[in-house]
Amino acid sequence: MAKTAAPKPERTGMAAGLNKGFIVTRRELKTKPSYRRGRKGERVSLVREVVREVVGFSPYERRMIELIKIGSASTFKRALKLAKKRLGTHRRGTKKRNEMSDAVAAMRRKA
Repeated sequence: MAKTAAPKPERTGMAAGLNKGFIVTRRELKTKPSYRRGRKGERVSLVREVVREVVGFSPYERRMIELIKIGSASTFKRALKLAKKRLGTHRRGTKKRNEMSDAVAAMRRKA
């Protein structure tokens, strides 16, 4: 959800219209730290990776993995329903389902 600064059009110097106002030279502003909010840092990702390695998957995640392993469209949808029920929103559910399907793919690559 990072904000990007779109270049604003130049002022016309007129008192009316879309770009009304006094003509001034624009300053380049530093990006605010709040624009970085929500981005995952490398330290956080490393910690999460280590925790996942040590602790493993929670019971509902293991159940999702089993559903995804079956591989039919209905079980894929069922995995999403389970994730939505546990996590609260559709977006979180789809993200979790993608994470679990990536985990299954990684297990298959290892084996």
